[in-house]
Amino acid sequence: MPAIAKSKYMITSYAEDFALFRTGVRKFWFAVLMVLLAVIPLVTRVFGGQYLLSVLNLAVIGVIVALGLNLLTGLTGLVSFGHAAFVAVGSYTAGLLTMKLGVPFWLCIPLAGFFTAAFGVIVGLPALRMKGIYLALATLAAHFIVEHLIVNWEDLTGGANGLTVTRPAIGSLVIDTEVEFYYLAAGLAVLLTFGIANIMRSRIGRALLAVRDSDIAAQAMGVSLARYKTLSFGISAGYAGIAGSLIAYRFGYIGPDFFTITHSVEYIVMILIGGLGSIRGSILGAMFVTFLREGIPFLKGAFAEILPGLALPDLENLFLGLALILFIIFEPQGLAGWWHKIRRYWNTWPF
Repeated sequence: MPAIAKSKYMITSYAEDFALFRTGVRKFWFAVLMVLLAVIPLVTRVFGGQYLLSVLNLAVIGVIVALGLNLLTGLTGLVSFGHAAFVAVGSYTAGLLTMKLGVPFWLCIPLAGFFTAAFGVIVGLPALRMKGIYLALATLAAHFIVEHLIVNWEDLTGGANGLTVTRPAIGSLVIDTEVEFYYLAAGLAVLLTFGIANIMRSRIGRALLAVRDSDIAAQAMGVSLARYKTLSFGISAGYAGIAGSLIAYRFGYIGPDFFTITHSVEYIVMILIGGLGSIRGSILGAMFVTFLREGIPFLKGAFAEILPGLALPDLENLFLGLALILFIIFEPQGLAGWWHKIRRYWNTWPF
């Protein structure tokens, strides 16, 4: 009896199932993506100048936050309405270590992540007893506590006046341009994306999925809810802390206006529009929300030129809310769902 030829899409072992790149085609496209990431500053210089690259830098920071939040909400099923508080903790940690203690930035970034992760574990302790809206309110309370401390602990944080942070430097090289900061932020984003990908395909990722689907069934199978829920909060907060440190170094200044409840809502919108539980969705959602938010002022300017007397409301929140509603109604899986549908179509084309 002749042997059945193996299809390139057929998975026949656990090693193939959990491989980071299952086929040579995926390795090729990943290499192409890395080349594109390397030449993006050259492309943006031609088409959009420094402004387009600055928006892209903000999007990359948003990608890091969205990756961590999607691990918490999309993979573990735990809701956080105060994720901007974790970003604030990481940002002020990096800023204070730089300005008060003179710690080099390459050490401040991981320290900000570790310190924020520890804070996230503390905030995540209510997750052991709470679910759903009650847990969301607990994270919201944590956000208001952090915001109150930032504003009122003036000797440490600078209060409402904020805190000035020096630009990161490696020896005599000061990272003070958008191009230099892009390579720093994009490099970290790639490494952290690999980190999330490895977590999702490990036993930890499978345990988090079990907690999301049914924590009672997961506990019955031997999954420690206390360990994995707090671990999920810690990793998610650590990612937010690293993104916060990048915000401090990107702007050279941090203040309470950088970490409002509106920013927490934006992070949630990123993963909902991008796609819950998806690395690709985290990236696409962060890019979509950031470029939409930064592009709306140009739309308002165009309307103002056409109708000079027209008073326009806050279109940023209006368009974000409208986009979220449309995605929930017509594409609950988000932009990642569109990606899978397009890919499935071309896999079966022309049949």
